[in-house]
Amino acid sequence: MNDQIRITETEILSNNWYVLRKITFDAQLKNGTWHTQSREAYDRGNGAVILLYNNDTKTVILTRQFRMPTYLNGNASGMMIEACAGLLDADNAEDCIRKETQEETGYEISEVTKIFEAYMSPGSVTEILHFFVAQYSKDQRKHAGGGIDDGEVIEVLELNFETALAMVRTGEICDAKTIMLLQYAQLNQLIV
Repeated sequence: MNDQIRITETEILSNNWYVLRKITFDAQLKNGTWHTQSREAYDRGNGAVILLYNNDTKTVILTRQFRMPTYLNGNASGMMIEACAGLLDADNAEDCIRKETQEETGYEISEVTKIFEAYMSPGSVTEILHFFVAQYSKDQRKHAGGGIDDGEVIEVLELNFETALAMVRTGEICDAKTIMLLQYAQLNQLIV
């Protein structure tokens, strides 16, 4: 643990959807003095995300769904194009992403490759996101996808890889995790 940080109080502000805590702590400055600060941290658990790609057809599978926070922050439709993702809950990251892939996209995949982990918003959210890639083929599609949770309305998109990259440039794809995966695929020449 960091001996220059002392947590002095933790207050739960909300335990509705996930847990929002206010943390009060003392931080030791470079001159040795201590300074009291407080921050809020939103704990929604850790997650996993995957880019499905097909080298033969030069396509990727993405999803489109409504995201309220983006709607509140200027996204007129609230719709976001994203890579398939989900929270780990009690699963390990690989099991989680296989399950989410089948639920959201309808594709049943077995081989996944973990490429990295990242904190997506470390100033306010505790989540670590596990990033994966996997090849898919048409015969792996077992159902239409679209999610299984009540109220989950997910459209499955099969896009040409170059089209998806262009959509990043135009702002049609503006989800950070999806941009990171598409750029990873481009830099590592997954689709050639």
